[in-house]
Amino acid sequence: MVKIQKITIYDIAQRAGASASTVSSALDGSWKKRRISKKTAERIQEIAVQMDFTINRQAQGLRKAKSGLVGMILPEHNNRFFSDLSQSFAGEVRQRGNCPAIISTRRNEEEELEVVSNFISYAIDALFIVGATNPIALSKLCKSAELPHVFVDQPCELAPSIVTDNYFGAAELTNHLISFSPKSNQELSNQVYFLGGDATLPASSRRIDGFVDTLNNAGIGFTQSHINACGYDRDRAGKELNKLYAQRGGLPSILLINSIDCFEGALKFFSQLPEEEVTKCTIGCFDYDPFGILLRFPVHMIRQRANKLVKEAYDCIENNSGEPILKLIKPELIIP
Repeated sequence: MVKIQKITIYDIAQRAGASASTVSSALDGSWKKRRISKKTAERIQEIAVQMDFTINRQAQGLRKAKSGLVGMILPEHNNRFFSDLSQSFAGEVRQRGNCPAIISTRRNEEEELEVVSNFISYAIDALFIVGATNPIALSKLCKSAELPHVFVDQPCELAPSIVTDNYFGAAELTNHLISFSPKSNQELSNQVYFLGGDATLPASSRRIDGFVDTLNNAGIGFTQSHINACGYDRDRAGKELNKLYAQRGGLPSILLINSIDCFEGALKFFSQLPEEEVTKCTIGCFDYDPFGILLRFPVHMIRQRANKLVKEAYDCIENNSGEPILKLIKPELIIP
């Protein structure tokens, strides 16, 4: 039986005409820190592929006292914003030569704690926490294991937090909807509504604040009944909109829908109405979907900057000692 010799970094170094340490840096993603040129790193990586070289992550982890795994927990995968976050995260992790591990915890506190505990048992190098229900408990758990962690889209008073400026985004969107409406501010009194989200969570709470302050500044009358933070369930949002329609005998002049999930529920209801009736309502969504441009009526949207959030969060992991800071990232207004 012929014994196949295992390829080592020394074999690659010999073929590439480089040192073993240079090869190692090119393959584990640390070549930038060592000021090795991108051209050299890519040439070494190409040679490694040609020679069918496979990195032994376990052995590498033992040498570096790191696993090479970087974790992320988020509420769900089938939400465009969370999907954009996870894709950006995976790209940033792989760019550094590590392996991303992403798990949905369905906004369930027990599940979040269980998943983080499992991540700790696998000795991950860092954890990105998105939209957690109990950030304090998760941060304390991470600190007890000395696990570097950062919160994304969710502030935590114990750890670095990179969060969308929800107040700014809601105020910007509300102002735009008011200016786009054909009615005067006086005519809009008691004609502007907010639907969706969870008022007990920081993101929705700040969006409601931005919505309310903008209406007050514009002199547009409203009551607390105009704010229906009914959660994120699509069907529930559709039913609440149906109820509002029945109570008013039609759609309001302006409707700000909080989250793409609630917007999908609202769309189901809109599909039952004549187009001319829907177009009389100025509609905004605090979330973004590119397919919105294909709808039969204009929808003004807020796009959260997933790439920027993840890059800033990674900067905290790499350059912050874990001190609790809060950095706000302004979202973008997308006009149809």
